[in-house]
Amino acid sequence: MKKYEAIIILNPNLSSKVEDFTKKFEKLLAENSFSVKKCEDIGRRQLSYSINNHNKGHYLIFNIEGDPTKLIDVENKIKYDESIIRHLFMSVKEHSEGDSQLFLDSKNNKHEIEDDNETTSKSKDSQIKQDDEEESNKDSQKSEDNESSNEDQKKDLSIDNIDDKEKDDE
Repeated sequence: MKKYEAIIILNPNLSSKVEDFTKKFEKLLAENSFSVKKCEDIGRRQLSYSINNHNKGHYLIFNIEGDPTKLIDVENKIKYDESIIRHLFMSVKEHSEGDSQLFLDSKNNKHEIEDDNETTSKSKDSQIKQDDEEESNKDSQKSEDNESSNEDQKKDLSIDNIDDKEKDDE
């Protein structure tokens, strides 16, 4: 039994059907005397270059063991599957125990996006509060200015009245 790592890039439009594809692929492997040791669903990622007019792809990584003579049969069968835009089978000495680096990067990106969304949400909330405070300060300033203006107008009127009375007295 030889050890392999299979990387499958699926059409990104079929991301909702990944579980169905995974079951179908594992069944194909089992029919050809392969056993799946581990399966990692990386998710949708940006491709380095466009493949069949796709800029993104849904990545799956399988750690498998099986007969090397049957690998050609598996490749021939998946070659014509339209849901697969790229595939690669690599022979490995040992399967890695932990998660792949691609899987870890994918998890970190999801957490960063969630953190960015939370930060953006918090900053929007604080911006709204700040805008509200500024608006209320402007309103209070306007009312103070109006009161001051009203008092000035009253003073002007009273001065005008006094001037008018003095003129009448003359």
